[in-house]
Amino acid sequence: MNLQEINTSLENKTPEEIVKWALTQGVKPIITTNFRPYEAAILHLVTKIHPNISVIWCDTGYNTDATYRHAKELIEKLILNIDVYVPKQSVGFRNVTLGIPEVDTPEHKIFSEQVKLEPFKRAMNTHQPDVWFTNLRKGQTDYRDKIGIVSKGADGILKISPFYHYTDLDLDNYLLEHSLPNEKRYYDPTKALANRECGIHQ
Repeated sequence: MNLQEINTSLENKTPEEIVKWALTQGVKPIITTNFRPYEAAILHLVTKIHPNISVIWCDTGYNTDATYRHAKELIEKLILNIDVYVPKQSVGFRNVTLGIPEVDTPEHKIFSEQVKLEPFKRAMNTHQPDVWFTNLRKGQTDYRDKIGIVSKGADGILKISPFYHYTDLDLDNYLLEHSLPNEKRYYDPTKALANRECGIHQ
């Protein structure tokens, strides 16, 4: 089946059914997280079905105290098999030599490469996944509106978004049903606007 047929076949499936289907499509699945709002839902859903799945966290070093506390709580509550990747430069060094540049400047591209893209590439090169679970949802960005539940990057990795059609209210209800915390004080230094792509998912 092509991607359009796959997405059509999964359109009315539950997130749990989507995850179970996806796990039959490869042998090296991963899930990525940054512990932003509603990440607890995707982490709970996937690890409930595959408890030992590799969870990749590319920590920029710029998270709020609340986000770090949220991450610690979820890592312990869900017993995550987490692998943390951080930039090669410290925040202190970068603050002196580069700072947080304005968006759409050459310096900001360097900044994004250092704090997000390079650690992510390093993680993917290490894990070599064939199935990648994410919490992308329709309505977040123009790009995400077009990808569907299942998409495939140039690298050939199947990207699975089980909650693709869920609204914030749907996810609020999921978190409530499963007694999961949320974190809404997340900060991404590479994005000026909430609906701006960070570069990892393009």
